[in-house]
Amino acid sequence: MANYRGGRINEEVKKEVSNLIQNEVKDPRLTAMISVTDVEVTRDLSYAKVYVSIFSNSKEEKEENLKALKGASGFIRREVGRRVKLRAVPQIIFELDESIDYGMKIDELIERSKK
Repeated sequence: MANYRGGRINEEVKKEVSNLIQNEVKDPRLTAMISVTDVEVTRDLSYAKVYVSIFSNSKEEKEENLKALKGASGFIRREVGRRVKLRAVPQIIFELDESIDYGMKIDELIERSKK
């Protein structure tokens, strides 16, 4: 698979998964705002790692939302298969992306050091 094709597939899957999470998944456990930050589809299209950032107040709520997303991965995979024309529909694996929290922590430390 050419490098540009991989990037296009990643972006298309990212767009569809984000749309599905926000508009289609009706799980009552999804209480926080969820943002899809990145998607990495393997070269053989068998797996797609979906990195999500969950904005919530507590760590327990983040874990509960991630568990709900993992439970909805079959539904999301089926819908991605319907909307994105690929020869194989990748298995969806959700990973928690802590980069935004880490960036906010570093920014806070920089602000403290300025004072």
